[in-house]
Amino acid sequence: MMCLNVGNVLRIGILFIAAVDTVGIPLVSQGQQADVIPTHISLTDAIQRAKVNEPVFAASVASQKTAAINSYLAKAALLPSVTYHNQVLFTQSNGQHSTGAPAGLQSGPVFIANNAVHEYTSQASIGETIGLKQISDAKVASANAALANAELEVARRGLVATVVSLYYQVADAETKRQILTEAVQEASTFTDLTQKREAAREIAHADVIKAQLQQLQRQRDLSDANVFAEKARLELAVLLFPDPRTLFSTDPPGTAAVLPTQDEVNRLASANNPEIRSALAGLKASNAAVTSARAAYLPDLALNFLYGIDAPQFAKRGAGPDYAKNLGYSIMGTVDIPVWDWFSTQKRVKQSEIQRDVAKVTLTAAQRRLIANIDEAYSEAAAAQNQLALLDQSVQTAAESLRLTKLRYTAGESTALEVVDAQNSYLTTETARAGGIVRYESALAALQLLTGTL
Repeated sequence: MMCLNVGNVLRIGILFIAAVDTVGIPLVSQGQQADVIPTHISLTDAIQRAKVNEPVFAASVASQKTAAINSYLAKAALLPSVTYHNQVLFTQSNGQHSTGAPAGLQSGPVFIANNAVHEYTSQASIGETIGLKQISDAKVASANAALANAELEVARRGLVATVVSLYYQVADAETKRQILTEAVQEASTFTDLTQKREAAREIAHADVIKAQLQQLQRQRDLSDANVFAEKARLELAVLLFPDPRTLFSTDPPGTAAVLPTQDEVNRLASANNPEIRSALAGLKASNAAVTSARAAYLPDLALNFLYGIDAPQFAKRGAGPDYAKNLGYSIMGTVDIPVWDWFSTQKRVKQSEIQRDVAKVTLTAAQRRLIANIDEAYSEAAAAQNQLALLDQSVQTAAESLRLTKLRYTAGESTALEVVDAQNSYLTTETARAGGIVRYESALAALQLLTGTL
C-alpha cells in the first residue's frame, strides 16, 4: 500500500493547479487544439450566445424586469390593502373600579392611555388612500417601465452591432489569411522559377534576389495576418464561450443580399426605433413626474374600515350581566390638507420641470440623430454595393495581368520587377474585394439594426 508524504501531496497539488487556469478552465495545448473539431457558429448563434454572456446586456435585462415590478407595485398601491391585526395588551391595574362598573369586572389600568388591564385586539383592517399623487406615481412607474423596455432594445441592438462587427472581422481576417497563404505559395513558386532560370543561365542573380525578397515579405504579411485573425477570434470568443480559447468556425462571406429601397428603410426605421421610443417614454415619465410633484398641493383622502374585537375579553360578548357586544366595526375617513411646507413642493415642481425640459431636448436630438443615421447607413451600403462589381472586375483583370506577365517572363520578354508588381496588384485587389464584401455586409447589418429586422 503506497503512502503519500507531504512532499508528494504538494507536488500533486502543483501539477493539478498547472492543469487548471484561474477560472477553473482546463488549459489546452496547441497539439490538443489540433485534434478538436471547431464548433461552427452562425451569426444568429453568435448573437444568442452573446446575449447570455454579455454583462451590460444582462444588467439591461435586470433593469427592465425591475422596472416592470415597480410598475406593478405602483398600480397595486392604488388598490385597497387588507391586513389582519392581532394584539394582546396587559397593563398594571390601579386597584380601582370605575364608577358604575359592574361587579366582577377588572379594575382600571395604571396608564390612562390604555383602555383596560387586559385588552384583546383582533381586527381586519381595510385601508385606501385616494389622491392625485398616487395616480401620477403609477403613471411615472408605467412610463419608466416603457423606458426600460426601450433601453433594453437599445442595449440589444448595441450588442448585436458589436457581435456583427466582430463576426465579420473574424470572417474578413480568415479570408485575408487564406489570400496571403496563396500569395506566399505564389511567391515561393516564382522564387523556384527564378532559381531554375538562373541555373540555366537565362537571367541574372538580381531576379532571384527580387523574388526572394518578395517571398520574405509575403511570409511576414502572413504572420501578421495570423496574429490579427487570432486576436479577432479571441475578441469574439470572449462574448460567446466560457473559455475564449475554444475553437470555432464562422460562415464565410456569402452572396450579398439585396439592398432595400430608401423609402422602405425610412418607413421601417421611423416605426421601429428604440431610441425614439426611449426618448418618448422619458418625456412621458417627466410629464407624469411634474403632475406628481404638483399633486402635493392637493389634499389626500384616506379611508379605513376596521372589523373585529377590541375589548377586555377575547370573546364576541362581554363578561358583564348585559353581555355587551365586543364584535363590531368602525369606519374612519381622513383628509390631510397641505398648508405650509416652506416652498418644498414648489422646488420639487421646479426640479421636475427642469427634467422635463431635458427630456424634450433628448427627444428632438434622437429624432435628428435617427435621420442622420439612416442617411449615413444607406449611403454607406449603397456605395459598398456599387463597388462590389468593380472589385470583382479588378480581381479578374489583375489575375489576367499576372498570368500574362508570368508567361512573358517565362519567354524572357519581361522582368522580375514586372512579375512582382503584378503579384502585388493581384494581392491588393483580392484583399480589397474581401474588404468590400465585409463592408457591404456590415453596412447592410447596420441598416437592419436601424429598421429592427436584425
